[in-house]
Amino acid sequence: MSKKTVSKDELRERLTPVQFEVTQNADTERAFSGEYCDMKDPGTYRCVVCDEALFSSDTKYDSASGWPSFYEAMDDDAVERRSDISHGMARTEAVCTGCGAHLGHIFDDGPQPTGERFCMNSASLRLDRDAN
Repeated sequence: MSKKTVSKDELRERLTPVQFEVTQNADTERAFSGEYCDMKDPGTYRCVVCDEALFSSDTKYDSASGWPSFYEAMDDDAVERRSDISHGMARTEAVCTGCGAHLGHIFDDGPQPTGERFCMNSASLRLDRDAN
């Protein structure tokens, strides 16, 4: 998959300040502040930058972490895993394969069948309620 490129100027115009900081500068929204934290509606969660399909609502669960959490991505190639040693800890960063936008982090304390928790920022996602 080739990466979609969007200029920073276009993103500043199109995204909210929080969406821009999260997706472009690997910022994190405050816990329990994102619009999808408690969302139960069915659909497909897409990248807010490039519209790549990332997660199905079928794999979303309440992790009580304060961020929308999924136990797997829609496709193994949809989310890239990168080492993140910022803030004095070792984590796995989740990045959109389609455009390189920061999505959140992946932890190994999720439910079965994967045991993973894709802890995402609502600001990096857009729920497409017509898909799934």
